Amino acid sequence: MNARGPLADAFLSALIALGLFAPMVGLETHVGAHGIALAPRPLAVAALVGAVFVLRLAVRLWQARPHRAAAGPGAARARLAAALGGTKRFLIPTLLAIAVVMPFLASRATIDLGILMLTYVMLGWGLNIVVGLAGLLDLGYVAFYAVGAYSYALIAQATGLGFWSCLPASGVLAALWGITLGFPVLRLRGDYLAIVTLAFGEIIRIVLLNWVSLTGGPNGISGIPRPTLFGLRFTMTDGPGTFAGFFHLAPSPTHRVMFLYYVILGLALLTNWVTLRLRRQPLGRVWEALREDEIACRSLGINVTTTKLTAFAVGACFGGFAGAFFATRQGFISPESFTFMESATVLAIVVLGGMGSQLGVVLATLVMIGGPEMFRPLADYRMLIFGLALVVMMVLRPRGLVTERRPSIMLGAAARAAPLALAAEEVG
Repeated sequence: MNARGPLADAFLSALIALGLFAPMVGLETHVGAHGIALAPRPLAVAALVGAVFVLRLAVRLWQARPHRAAAGPGAARARLAAALGGTKRFLIPTLLAIAVVMPFLASRATIDLGILMLTYVMLGWGLNIVVGLAGLLDLGYVAFYAVGAYSYALIAQATGLGFWSCLPASGVLAALWGITLGFPVLRLRGDYLAIVTLAFGEIIRIVLLNWVSLTGGPNGISGIPRPTLFGLRFTMTDGPGTFAGFFHLAPSPTHRVMFLYYVILGLALLTNWVTLRLRRQPLGRVWEALREDEIACRSLGINVTTTKLTAFAVGACFGGFAGAFFATRQGFISPESFTFMESATVLAIVVLGGMGSQLGVVLATLVMIGGPEMFRPLADYRMLIFGLALVVMMVLRPRGLVTERRPSIMLGAAARAAPLALAAEEVG
């Protein structure tokens, strides 16, 4: 085997790493009595460049093995898809069991992180309907998140209703705004659709920022009512009408945090159940057909207008539910909580997990939201490790963590051979 190719490629990768890491890692700032000084760190740069060289050389040598060249990439993807198919049987129940028992075994900080991750899981599943199933690129999904949050806050404060009474209204209002967005973009696709949805998200944020008489402007809305358990309030007292008093428990702030965790867990599971049910219905199959070929849908007599509007409305509805939960959890909302970065994060979760994959959204959330928290003790390197992990993941799994996408209806032997064939063709 000729080693010149792998060596040259590894050397080039090391040079690129040197150019990237030399200014970012090789220079450290120190604030002293005479101002800011730069201290070089050549050993750290050398270690990173050497690691890139060794890893790239190992990857190239592994890819150049004779039996891998003969088998081709399709066979490797087929074997990987078969392994993932067997793993999913146990992975999904395991993740669900861990999610149910986690509040009883973890600290409050871990429960708070779990609430944040479940919120992003719910947002990812909602956006997955629009992007993953219907194939409509939406960069303004945070707008529906904001509509749900502000709808709950304003309705609750104006009427005195509780969280459970205002939650459906938040979802309905967000769905109406989803339909409002859908009408102007019916004839758009690709980059133009992305630009319009991005503009829609920014318009909603600017309106919230400037309509001071209604939304409070940059000051936001505070004093948002907290959710209750059948009328039982979570407070630090054990008086009548409180959770601690009714169950004769010592008052603890952990009770409210655990209750919020199970509320968002229930909402996320409801989102997943509805999505899976819709996917097996004619509406879900029409969404998938629209994603594959809009022209073919029109030729078959499918109402593309209704199909797009339902995708926007259903996805926005779940975004509104998540926004209402965010408002009741925080007790305070402002336009700064609904910037474009939220939309970008949720879209990255959907794409990284695999377009149309429910399990992929969960795994991508664990990586993107839980990953930086796991490396928090490594304050100087955690974002570097996180970015490197994303790059490696996208190189090894360019179509997402879970790429298998089984058609809704299959007949005969094709149903058994489909997952391997789709993986070999990189479909999904």
